[in-house]
This record gives sequence, structure tokens and C-alpha cells, in this order.
Amino acid sequence: MILRSRLATSVGRPLNVAFRQVHLSHIGSKPIPVPAAVKFDITPTSISIEGPLGKTTLPIFPFVKLELPPAEPKLMMVSVEDPEIQQQRRMWGTTRTLISNAVTGMTEGFAVRLYLEGVGYRVAMEEDPRGTADGGNGRRLNMKLGYSHAVFVPIPPHIKAEVPAPTKIQLFCTDKHQLGLFAAKVQSYRKPEPYKGKGIFIGNETRPIKSVKKK
Repeated sequence: MILRSRLATSVGRPLNVAFRQVHLSHIGSKPIPVPAAVKFDITPTSISIEGPLGKTTLPIFPFVKLELPPAEPKLMMVSVEDPEIQQQRRMWGTTRTLISNAVTGMTEGFAVRLYLEGVGYRVAMEEDPRGTADGGNGRRLNMKLGYSHAVFVPIPPHIKAEVPAPTKIQLFCTDKHQLGLFAAKVQSYRKPEPYKGKGIFIGNETRPIKSVKKK
């Protein structure tokens, strides 16, 4: 007891004091590289990002703080008022990811390839006879996927699509989320199956082939 009392007195505080743990977001605390061609318009509730490929606006929560340090104008720092609050800590990393994706989209864009695997599977780009009536840009994908009929997929205005080969589709968009949604929509018409490896594959996606059990 004497040793405990002397040690507590020497450090100037009781030994049973609990240290406050500060929670940080590993993703949110990373700085966002900002190319010279990108311009920002920041308000308390939104951020507009303008680059060579266009302009987009993202909503942000009032507790999210964005800063461009004068010493490092090519970096953007994202922080929150109180990282101990679960909602703020959760949105910290999410907001940083959304802004980073928007910066990349407005400067470089996002691209993904789809591959058709299967006997007789083919795709071609053609004019859409319905024009833009269904919300497309006037062109569509004509896919043969082993059905008794062709599958037609209109191309949205925000998606650029090319068919460099009869079994390949190249998609480009400035919005990573919208690109993923459209790629998933195309794949939904013939999802990869695990027995013969047929279907529409996205990027480097692979599916293990299952062996058929013989009786």
C-alpha cells in the first residue's frame, strides 16, 4: 500500500485513472490527392467537384469537415466533429471514399469489361429503334445468350459502351456506382453458372467449376 501510494503521488494521478481511447477511421483519415485540374465548391451540406470530364455534386453531413491545407493544396483532408459518435465515425470513411471516387471520375473515369462465355454467345452494338423513348441514348446491346430470343439492353445516357469483339463489352462512366449498377444489370441476363462456366463475367471475375457427381 505504501509503494502504491508513493507511485501514485510521483506520477501526479491515481493509478486507477482510465485513459480515453480515441477512435479513428483508417480510411477517413487518409488524405485525398487532388489533381490540378479539379475545382471544388464546398458548402455546409454539399461539395461540387468539377474536372475535365464534367461536374458532380455530393451531399455531406453538417458534422463532416473538409479542408485543403495551405501547405499541401494538392491534398484534401476529411474529418468529423466527434469521432466517438458512431454515425459520425461511420460516415467519415464513407464520405472520404465517395469524394475520392468523384475526383477520379471527373478526371479519369471508370472502365470495366464484360466477357461472354458460352457456345454461340455473342453481342453486338446497334441502333435502338425506339430511340431514347425508354431512357436510353439511342443505342443498345443485342446479345445472344442461349435463349430462343435475343436480349436487348438499352445503353443509358451516362454510360459509354463499346463492343471490341463479339464476346467482349467495354463500359465507361464517370460515376463508379452507376457503372457497377449497369454492369450488374447486363450480367443478370445470364449469370455465370458453376458447372460449365457459361455466363457473363465482369472484369477478372472467375467461378470455380463444380464436378458433377455420377451415380
